[in-house]
Amino acid sequence: MTGPSVNAGRLWAGGLATALVAALIAVAGVLVARGLFDVAVLAPKGEGAWGDASTAWYAGGAALAALVATALMHLLARYTPRPRRFFGWIMSLATLVVTVAPFTAGGSTAEKVATGLLNLVLGVAIGSLVAGSAGAALRPAPSSPDPYADPYADPYADPYR
Repeated sequence: MTGPSVNAGRLWAGGLATALVAALIAVAGVLVARGLFDVAVLAPKGEGAWGDASTAWYAGGAALAALVATALMHLLARYTPRPRRFFGWIMSLATLVVTVAPFTAGGSTAEKVATGLLNLVLGVAIGSLVAGSAGAALRPAPSSPDPYADPYADPYADPYR
């Protein structure tokens, strides 16, 4: 029996769309933290609501993370049993790591909370969108038909009757 078939075009189209969404979430999150709450997420407060080039790097990193998650889903779909379950665990743990990571660095508590919250939103968005794309791109493996089975038999009939 083979693994599920993967519609790679559909999976990667979803991955590219997820990358765009992730980049926009990163930019919006930085704007909200800096512009509305005056909390520095990636650069000193003197850089303004848009910050410096690190905002673009953060958005690019979020997009790259979405593409890496898509590649991971593709690999899991091809070579593991229950790929979506493994993907869910991996994404949950990776999201936990990036959410907690800001609390191990310097900066104010507000900066740590804002960055951790933004990382949490990004992790949940990437994980859920890639998993949703995989749901549309994966088809169960065809089961090998029993050559001796009656094609007209009632599939709900009790075989022990």
